Amino acid sequence: MALIERIQKDLTEAMMAKDELRLSVLRMMKSALKYKEVEKVRPLDDAESLQVLQTLLKQRRESVEQFAKGGRQDLADKETKEIAILEVYMPAGASDADMSAAIEAAIVETGANSPKSMGAVIKAAKARLEGKTVDGKVLSERVKERLSKMA
Repeated sequence: MALIERIQKDLTEAMMAKDELRLSVLRMMKSALKYKEVEKVRPLDDAESLQVLQTLLKQRRESVEQFAKGGRQDLADKETKEIAILEVYMPAGASDADMSAAIEAAIVETGANSPKSMGAVIKAAKARLEGKTVDGKVLSERVKERLSKMA
């Protein structure tokens, strides 16, 4: 079942269950996916759909951070609940071992030997981790840390 179809089915279930938060998050997801479809003038494949959902997740995580800094714990909690609902639709995250292996392989593949090669290593590592959810910020930090040991 395509991601958009699964979201539509779950949206109907949330309406019947009168689950307001879940309903609101599913509507937001469906809206973002439809907007991207209109932008591309064709139906999205699952990889593109996941990219849209990853963007939504990133936005929510940044919001939690900002709300926590601003002393609005109530809003941070709401965003955290939305993140939990969004994560249900994401593939399994890359484990620490997967990330480490991908980074090492990417360093060998790109011939990186200093932090200047960070962009190429991140790109190669992301390609190796395709199909898994990867937090770009964490990947970037780990690549930076690994490359700084080489310098």
